Amino acid sequence: MTRRVLTVDAEDPIERAEKRMLTTGFSALPVVRDIDRLVGIVSLVDVLRAREQDSDGTVGGIMTTEVLALSPTTSAAVVAHRMRTYGELRVMPIVERGRLVGIVTRSDLLRGPRRAQGRLGRLFRPTLPDPTPVRPPRPAVAGATTVGEVMTRTGLVTVDPTTPCSRAVELLLAHRFSALPVTEPDGAVVGIVSEADLMRDPLDGTRGVLPRTVGAAMTRDPTVVHPGTPLDQARALVVDRGFRVLPVVEEGGLVGVLSRSDLI
Repeated sequence: MTRRVLTVDAEDPIERAEKRMLTTGFSALPVVRDIDRLVGIVSLVDVLRAREQDSDGTVGGIMTTEVLALSPTTSAAVVAHRMRTYGELRVMPIVERGRLVGIVTRSDLLRGPRRAQGRLGRLFRPTLPDPTPVRPPRPAVAGATTVGEVMTRTGLVTVDPTTPCSRAVELLLAHRFSALPVTEPDGAVVGIVSEADLMRDPLDGTRGVLPRTVGAAMTRDPTVVHPGTPLDQARALVVDRGFRVLPVVEEGGLVGVLSRSDLI
């Protein structure tokens, strides 16, 4: 659990939440009023939806108000089960007497799977992780019409079906990614492996033991896009279907990835 929590206020402009998420690499932030009273969660998808509607209002106008939160005394196993069950959920607010006192992320659980048997204090991290390294400058989304104009082309990190799951976890944590493309030696994309795929769920007998290899854990036949795919079409996939990462494929091989932050 992280006690020093980065938040936004419900009255903050949407642009402030967007900037905080992009500079820190977080995909969602707790929304508060009166300093620490939790009132919602805002995500990059919420920001994307607001952009589609040309909204320039406040965070409170776009946030999700029905927030799943738990108390500091909750078993870490319960948190892992909730975050594994609700696939979209990457941030679990921890609330005590109506006040936000911390968060647990999937990364916390990936870092300490063997400790996910006691209470949240065993997953305690006093500070926020270091911000994600700034990516090289990319063309602005404004005016772009195709995926190829905004996708990430360099620094791609992939795994193959034989990669040990433990190595995939290391890569996700080191790069602070939420998912990795799974490719064959010829570059063909055969799957996606996400944080959720690699999380142990102590309350689910089928997920209590992590598969040994990525091939056994990954989601097969993922949705992919082409560099020439219209940006509006790709954005709709991200917003409507909740994808965090879309592999970009050309001539049967991976040439890039499109993430939510690429669309902002």
